[in-house]
Amino acid sequence: LRDSQSHRRRDQMASRTKGTTTMEVGADGVAVITLINPPVNSLSFDVLYSLKSNYEEALSRNDVKAIVVTGAKGKFSGGFDISGFGEIQKGTMKEPKVGYISIDILTDLLEAAKKPSVAAIDGLALGGGLELSMACHARISAPGAQLGLPELQLGVIPGFGGTQRLPRLVGLTKALEMILTSKPVKAEEGHTLGLIDAVVPPAELLNAARRWALDIAERRKPWVSSVLKTDKLPPLGEAREILKFAKDQTRRQAPNMKHPLMCLEAVEVGIVSGSRAGLEKEAQVGSEVINLDTTKGLIHVFFSQRGTTKVPGVTDRGLVPRKINKVAIIGGGLMGSGIATALILSNYSVILKEVNEKFLEAGIGRVKANLQSRVKKGKMSKEKFEKTMSLLKGSLDYESFRDVDMVIEAVIENISLKQQIFADLEKYCPQHCILASNTSTIDLNKIGERTKSQDRIIGAHFFSPAHVMPLLEIVRTNHTSAQVIVDLLDVGKKIRKTPVVVGNCTGFAVNRMFFPYTQAAMFLVEHGTDPYLIDKAVSKFGMPMGPFRLCDLVGFGVAIATATQFIENFPERTYKSMIIPLMQEDKRAGEATRKGFYLYDDRRKAKPDPEIKNYIDKARSVSGAKPDPKLEKLSEKEIIEMTFFPVVNEACRVFAEGIAVKAADLDIAGIFGMGFPPYRGGIMFWADSIGSKYIYSKLEEWSKAYGEFFKPCAFLAERGSKGAPLSAPLEQSRSRL
Repeated sequence: LRDSQSHRRRDQMASRTKGTTTMEVGADGVAVITLINPPVNSLSFDVLYSLKSNYEEALSRNDVKAIVVTGAKGKFSGGFDISGFGEIQKGTMKEPKVGYISIDILTDLLEAAKKPSVAAIDGLALGGGLELSMACHARISAPGAQLGLPELQLGVIPGFGGTQRLPRLVGLTKALEMILTSKPVKAEEGHTLGLIDAVVPPAELLNAARRWALDIAERRKPWVSSVLKTDKLPPLGEAREILKFAKDQTRRQAPNMKHPLMCLEAVEVGIVSGSRAGLEKEAQVGSEVINLDTTKGLIHVFFSQRGTTKVPGVTDRGLVPRKINKVAIIGGGLMGSGIATALILSNYSVILKEVNEKFLEAGIGRVKANLQSRVKKGKMSKEKFEKTMSLLKGSLDYESFRDVDMVIEAVIENISLKQQIFADLEKYCPQHCILASNTSTIDLNKIGERTKSQDRIIGAHFFSPAHVMPLLEIVRTNHTSAQVIVDLLDVGKKIRKTPVVVGNCTGFAVNRMFFPYTQAAMFLVEHGTDPYLIDKAVSKFGMPMGPFRLCDLVGFGVAIATATQFIENFPERTYKSMIIPLMQEDKRAGEATRKGFYLYDDRRKAKPDPEIKNYIDKARSVSGAKPDPKLEKLSEKEIIEMTFFPVVNEACRVFAEGIAVKAADLDIAGIFGMGFPPYRGGIMFWADSIGSKYIYSKLEEWSKAYGEFFKPCAFLAERGSKGAPLSAPLEQSRSRL
């Protein structure tokens, strides 16, 4: 029966040919099976079935004594090919019960085989790759190889036996840490833990694995089936206590996600009822998590993040990124110093320019503090700190700009100042130099209007703190050359940012999409909703913090400057609240002054402030707003809808205007720029999960009751009236790209 099922599944996959394995049998009697599926030898169904076929052949051949499994081109395997999950979710492929395939191949074939197998690991063994290696009877690794089970961050669980074998090899506590945090360990630590049997130089890896496999076959080394090991498992009572603690922590840290708890259930079944029952439970859970909304969201994010670097008309022209050796940054404030930190950490030579010695010293001091923080946390050695700092030079003029390849302007949001800087840059920088601005809201055409270098002007919008936040908005104008965009995409990749290319408009993509977020919250407060209930509901939804706590964090000065840009450019759809200006008059500026919407103690812990009610009352007297009985008693669901549906509305405008190439880019921009919860898939993905018809009807209802701020845009009205997905491609692209 199992064979016939296997054949049916293989027939299902016949149309997909992705990856393979090869087998070579040496004179020593060792069959070396190599996984081949560039770039990371992912375990597609084709690779798995080819592995099964090679294994069966090796077991049937009399000249084969033992087996070594390895990966091509210095990488063992990056794990199961997640595109298979994407196709299952879209309904383009019937679910092939991945977990049961793993039992067939890894447990009943590899691990139960009468000939021993050894995994020869180089580069990485992640997810299904590590699980495949754990089904072998020993693991030999090259130094520095990464070993881990990162599945939970993709919304799935280790489904190739990882929930059973890892606890038996490294102990329950360490296994849970590796699974729940998705953090890999290096081969050396893996050896200490018992996950790796030996670490050998890369040049000796294959020969060492061959010898080890023959030693097992000839009983000179132990023949270990990791799924049957019990010596590292704690007594049952202790194991249950450990698992209870892990579940409690998981519920606290990921209250909106089910799959981590489902994963822990599989671990627990294996410990309580034995590994075979655990493997069956893992297979069952693995097939269930695929259909969770959170999993669909996380898998969408996985693919969308990898798609941001594909820009039609730019990245499909065969352009090769030019080498950027030296970068100048103008302005050593929080943003400029953060950008400098990100660049020197990736080995770029950086010049930091300021207007005087005092400011320059402070800017370099901030960079130094950023790096020292890494040293304190053990992420950087003192030698590496010194070497990295040596890449940074200070300057008070433009003389040292004559050989730079890129300049990033990061001064305050003042148009005339930025215009003067760009006019000066044109005089001092070489002709090939990229002229970038870190402006968060100002139109790039205005910034560069005094120059003749429109083709090399581009936005490089980092998010604060720039050396930590993962998003880089690359903003192009109608004049920016494709080569400059390709160059900046390459820099973004090298400094480990997720770059999203967007068109030029006030606020670009992230700030423009989310300006209604704070304004909607202000509207609700002035009409009777408790600000602290709004923050609580929004945090529970999955945002890092609510809109009022965020205002305190960024500071009221920044909040007003940003809001002013939108009020000037989109006056017909902004909600003008006086709450923050009134608080500023009383010297409240947010967390920095320990007084904002919250009060802050010495440790910057926030607590609600009863005085806020007075400012709300004063703001109402200015705006004429009155408490609305309906809005005073909103449920958490209604708070989320009234806060985020205006964001969806603005995202639709951004998409319809062609500021973003595709809706998925807006999803990634919102997640990495504003902290929108990844497991909800991004703002457009989330909106489609609710339905355009419902969102349109609610916005229409609110606009009739409360005014233009909530009025659905033409794009949303058109798609909402038909119930069409908001993220479907535009029929006629009017992209500014």
